[in-house]
Amino acid sequence: MKRALIMALTGITAAASGCARSGTFGGDLALLQKYTDVVVLHDADDQAQVAVVPLYQGRVMTSTADGPGGLSYGWLNDDLIASDLRGVHINVFGGEDRLWFGPEGGPYSIFFAPEVEQNLDNWYTPEAIDWGAWKVVDISDTHVTFAKQFALLNAANFVFEVQADRTVRLLDRATVNEKLGVNVPAGVRLVAYESDNRLTNAGKNPWQKKNGLLSIWILGMYNPSPTTTIVIPFKPGPADKLGPIVNDAYFGQIAGDRLKIDEANGVIYFKGDGESRGKIGVGPQRVKPFAGSYDAAHGVLTLVQFTVPDDPTEADYVNSMWGKQDHPYAGDVVNSYNDGPPEPGKPPLGPFYELESSSPGAALKPGETLEHVHRTIHLQGDRAALDAISRATLGVGLDAIEGAF
Repeated sequence: MKRALIMALTGITAAASGCARSGTFGGDLALLQKYTDVVVLHDADDQAQVAVVPLYQGRVMTSTADGPGGLSYGWLNDDLIASDLRGVHINVFGGEDRLWFGPEGGPYSIFFAPEVEQNLDNWYTPEAIDWGAWKVVDISDTHVTFAKQFALLNAANFVFEVQADRTVRLLDRATVNEKLGVNVPAGVRLVAYESDNRLTNAGKNPWQKKNGLLSIWILGMYNPSPTTTIVIPFKPGPADKLGPIVNDAYFGQIAGDRLKIDEANGVIYFKGDGESRGKIGVGPQRVKPFAGSYDAAHGVLTLVQFTVPDDPTEADYVNSMWGKQDHPYAGDVVNSYNDGPPEPGKPPLGPFYELESSSPGAALKPGETLEHVHRTIHLQGDRAALDAISRATLGVGLDAIEGAF
């Protein structure tokens, strides 16, 4: 009862021992189906499967490349899913691809009310992206489309009238080869999907920088392990022209044994072990359209690919840092979060790790639409083949990733 009361009051939940994790897609799917409707996208032989939940705003909860008995890639908060509790600040259901909007903090935040101090006590996830079902408007074996209309108030007292549309689409091997520019051989098992997210100004007033802009923000939550390393490629070059390589100021500077920059190969290494809370970001001057991770123990290479403008330095990316900001449109394009205790003696949210991407700010006239596509690909199988794919997309091979820490 005490734990349930804490969950209800704070909304900050941990996947403790109340529900035993099976580790398989079939086990996670059975848990979800016990408490809510699930749309399962699948290929012809039912090996590649993706579980999407309308009740959780059309988010992808988990996926597998090996059918019901295969490894489940997404992190799920089993206890919260199995409860009937609603958190006050956020409902951390988990999921590999969830749709949020930015900015989280700053003068145009949509997570803080106007004229309040931006701290955890005053932080609230907007209901439209935290609680309640989105309408299914189209569905097949390989895709599902959702829609939702709602309003968002930002910290500058501007109201956005929003039409949001979201399609989750399973991708076949040929499409993956085309999108990645590689050949994934038959000996590599894969599941791949993309979320195509569209944000439309459904009101009568234009969305302008002076009142704040919204961005499309996709966050993927995955199961951590001591052998998981996050890899984010970046554009090399001098700091006086391109700015810092990585922003690690979100929750305080990250120790050097958990975050490393390989300037020779143009990659950032970040531990995805779920043991220490930290977040990093890469801005538009440095961004490449890929991020990923490698779990050496399970032999899983995870890639995310996302849309960026032809020249991202010309775009306005909203800044989600909490509190006062000098540059509210100097935000990051790609982020990664590693969970851990928020302070000594307190449990982590999960634990989990995240790979995230954001669109530019939506400076839209009434009726105009911004689109952002976020693609997730999990690969397992022949190490030499995975190594080649990692080199082609992330810029480094598996030996380098495993040896980073």
